[in-house]
Amino acid sequence: MRVLVVDDEPNIRTAIAELCETEGIDAETASNGLAAQKLLTESHFDVMVLDVKMPGMGGNELLAWMRDSGPSVPTIMVSAYGDIQDAVGAMKLGAVDYLVKPFDPDELLLRVRRAGEEQVIRRQVLSTSSERELWESGNPTMKEVFRLADKVAPTDSTVMITGETGTGKEVIARYVHARSRRPEGPFVPINLGALPEQLVESELFGFERGAFTGADRRKQGLFELAAGGTLFLDEVGEMPVHLQAKLLRVLQDRKLQRLGGTATIPIDARIVTATNRDLDADVAAGTFREDLFYRLNVIRLELPPLRERPEDIAELAGHFIRRYRDRTGSTVGGISAEAVRRLQGYRFPGNVRELENLIERAMILTEGDELSPRDFPIGENTERPVRRGTLREMEKEAIIAALHRNEGHRTRAAEELGITRRTLLNKVKEYEIETSTFDARAT
Repeated sequence: MRVLVVDDEPNIRTAIAELCETEGIDAETASNGLAAQKLLTESHFDVMVLDVKMPGMGGNELLAWMRDSGPSVPTIMVSAYGDIQDAVGAMKLGAVDYLVKPFDPDELLLRVRRAGEEQVIRRQVLSTSSERELWESGNPTMKEVFRLADKVAPTDSTVMITGETGTGKEVIARYVHARSRRPEGPFVPINLGALPEQLVESELFGFERGAFTGADRRKQGLFELAAGGTLFLDEVGEMPVHLQAKLLRVLQDRKLQRLGGTATIPIDARIVTATNRDLDADVAAGTFREDLFYRLNVIRLELPPLRERPEDIAELAGHFIRRYRDRTGSTVGGISAEAVRRLQGYRFPGNVRELENLIERAMILTEGDELSPRDFPIGENTERPVRRGTLREMEKEAIIAALHRNEGHRTRAAEELGITRRTLLNKVKEYEIETSTFDARAT
């Protein structure tokens, strides 16, 4: 959930933003309606907390702009005046709630969550609808993946999705959620490889006030927020070893205690995990608990890399063209058969995510109404025959290729591969990749 806090009083907007962030809600701030207008056109928000009286563009003026030409964002109005006419005017312009300063922080949080959760669910439904085209495949291996997913989805069994980076593991996780017995519930994803190790525990399990320095409020963990829905643990192989035992206990007992708490909280969330690591090898090496592995690996869905499903490239390219035509206003209507054949000969170390990036780039730079081979300068490796190998060998090759394409820039290479910079550095060390051939200035 993302909240925009708009108030001309610095202390108030900072306090509201910090209050939201201690509860795990992302918050941005604006000091007036014009600044908020700019943010609303550049990014999406699930709820807005908006002051009525501000110099320049006030709250009601901003609401009027949103009604006429701006985005639809559930808005909670706040005012120090308590004038009923302000409330009536704001409601007529589309506000969903109204609070008078000074207000109780817990009451504000309750109303923010109530307004924002409906927007989050609406966005998830739209996201699931847009992903349905990605669920169609002519590849036999992918058809088997979807067959198994259809069988396991209506159960509460834990599912592990494996495959190279960029193969669409979250798409499959959403597919399982959409066909589960709880599709209206929240789909809560967390990338365990993207979080600093010290934050993983508090994000997953939550904490009580005073649990540690800076814990000035109670915070629900993602296990609780996913109640009635699905918790998607992406990059589960990156979970710190000392937390693996705690995760195992939660999965076995279906209950947890927040950090610093004594109350036992029942868990009602379907667990789906994903990894691009070889967890069998990690178990053998002692870096991943064997008992946790078997608890997570009840049903495994293994996704093939894009280079092994060339028959899907035309449909995937068409899907991404429609997606970015809507977003960019492009006039591109499709892709030529010659361009599809060129893409089918490419090895795609970044898999479906790399194909999406190539389509987006081509649509921005092309001068025609149809994408052609010249719109895909994918280098000397384009026509190289597919050489199969182990998952680890292919992952190593993909990392080396991404580093070469980005002249050794670690952050850009990690973004292309869809992993965190920390994960990339760990992989470079794990696979003993020699980095001296890359630009030493790159970071």
